[in-house]
Amino acid sequence: MNEMSNDAFFADVPVFSDFEGVTDESNYQPLPEGWVLAMADIVGSTKAISGGRYKDVNMAGASVISAVLNAVGKGDYPFVFAGDGALLALPASFENEARKALAATQVWVKEDLDLNLRIAIVPIADIRAEGLDVRVARYSASPYVTYAMFSGGGTIWAEKNMKMGRYGVEKAAPGTRPDLTGLSCRWSPIEARNGEIVSVIAVPGEAGSGPEFQALVAGIVSITAEQNRNGHPVPEDGPEFAFSMTGINREVNATAPKGKRLRQKLFIFLQTGLIVFLHKLGLTFAHFDARRYKKDIAGNSDFRKFDDGLKMTIDVDAAHLARIETLLKQAQERGVARYGLHRQSSALVTCFVPTPLSRDHMHFIDGAAGGYAVAASQITGKRLSAALVTP
Repeated sequence: MNEMSNDAFFADVPVFSDFEGVTDESNYQPLPEGWVLAMADIVGSTKAISGGRYKDVNMAGASVISAVLNAVGKGDYPFVFAGDGALLALPASFENEARKALAATQVWVKEDLDLNLRIAIVPIADIRAEGLDVRVARYSASPYVTYAMFSGGGTIWAEKNMKMGRYGVEKAAPGTRPDLTGLSCRWSPIEARNGEIVSVIAVPGEAGSGPEFQALVAGIVSITAEQNRNGHPVPEDGPEFAFSMTGINREVNATAPKGKRLRQKLFIFLQTGLIVFLHKLGLTFAHFDARRYKKDIAGNSDFRKFDDGLKMTIDVDAAHLARIETLLKQAQERGVARYGLHRQSSALVTCFVPTPLSRDHMHFIDGAAGGYAVAASQITGKRLSAALVTP
């Protein structure tokens, strides 16, 4: 594969629009030879979650995606948001840029958010040497945004090795800042409407990711399809205009250095006020349609994904949730799957918006009281406690 086709790999992966397609291996293609995984997660997030700082944890996870994509010129490369971390797949030609971006993000997360970010660069060649693979599919969440789905067992192996201290990245100097342009944290938590916001993670058990596990995923997706909008936690018209001052301050600190933050805050206030004004009157400004933008937030959100396992943050009622839990428990008893399931009253939205004038802005969804991190802890046995988020 030549350099041009290598860089364009993900753009050429066929797109599927029915989420059920995540169980169809024909939708997946192996990453090209020579690629790497750039990955990160929060170390010891128990304290932050217990203190109600899960929005900070989400901000740190999303900052990894923002920093790396900005560093490589916002190219079309596969990634996945995991709540308290993230993973991106890149050509080897971008490994140096990815290392610098990860290292800078690690410093920023520590200095500005007081969280410890673990980072790693894992070669695909090492994963394949273990008899595993990283295959990627391209799911269309809307006509304007696609998200990568991962299979092959390789991402789980890579995460395990990162947590064992392997494939680390050289530390950056104190004060180093990543380019987090476009990272946004303004929306207040979104309350459940169907019943509860539930974060679900299901990964293959001892039996592996064969037909039984695929059937489990298909069954869960089928149940959620019976719920309003497939259990999507964001209303069809987008979230209500309820902006978080704490969230705006987080965004200011992420996107502007000290000395320029007052100007950035004033700009955000002006931008937010303009959006509310245009939305109320149904007006457009410089090709920006506020009502369309708010609807696009819902359409472009990643409330469900597949990363060597099913991850969903859904809004479901008690009856549908009971059926999902029954499937998960039965699968776990048979060794088909291991799972974590965490209930909360609201969902969080963390955004990556390179420009509001384009419709390809991305929005990462998680539960507002621990979300994926608490669900994952149920699989590992750590049993993190939940706390309401500081909005």
